[in-house]
Amino acid sequence: MSDARIRIEIENAIAILTIARPEKLNAFDIDMLTALGAACDTIEADATIRVAIITGEGKAFCAGGDIKAWGPMSPSDFGHQWVRFGHRVFERLATLRMPLIAAINGHTLGGGLELAAAADIRIAEVQAKIGLPETSLGMVPGWSGTQRLVKRFGAQTVRRMVLGGEIFSAEEARALGLVDAVAETGTGLTAAKAYAGRIAERGPAALEICKLMIASANGEDNGTAVEALGSILAAKTGDMKEGVAAFSGKRPAEFKGEW
Repeated sequence: MSDARIRIEIENAIAILTIARPEKLNAFDIDMLTALGAACDTIEADATIRVAIITGEGKAFCAGGDIKAWGPMSPSDFGHQWVRFGHRVFERLATLRMPLIAAINGHTLGGGLELAAAADIRIAEVQAKIGLPETSLGMVPGWSGTQRLVKRFGAQTVRRMVLGGEIFSAEEARALGLVDAVAETGTGLTAAKAYAGRIAERGPAALEICKLMIASANGEDNGTAVEALGSILAAKTGDMKEGVAAFSGKRPAEFKGEW
């Protein structure tokens, strides 16, 4: 689904995804979530892209979900059409084959932090504020705020944000491991592009494999990485090629155990 509020730009081997709804602090509605999922499909299909960056337009990275989009929903629709759908889209982003950098150009709250957490590297501008304020609205983080964030940043940091309502500055977030680097105001995307260029110089197959193995070690994927790696390996073997040829030729396969 096309939506001008999710913009894709390609610079050499780098794809830049921009959330472009600055008048709403880049808060998501359903159409934007759908477009973000489609953007993931688009950049992943382009073999020339080795790194992706996600950022926001204007003064905020992302303020999470637009309350006008989910507020009127019934409990059932909220759980299925909003929370579960958004969770699937963010999981799609987190499992892109290429490394993903979040260029955090401003406030990153609620679903915005869950979005940033889907990235492999986070670079925040110094003025950014980071937190999970959902409980102040009587709700809970629904786009992996209590799952992926705990795995990546530790339970106590998440407790402080969710239970205590703490909002961290960019420097505090770096000390806690929520972000990897802090940039001056207006330079976050430039810093992200520089880091992306560093990544793009490395072997793309090795990067993809390492990303899968790290996710597996961190307990993030429930075996997806193991099956993906095994499938890639099997696809490169002589046995699989022979099996496909035998099936197409309607003859018995003659496997030789060739790797």
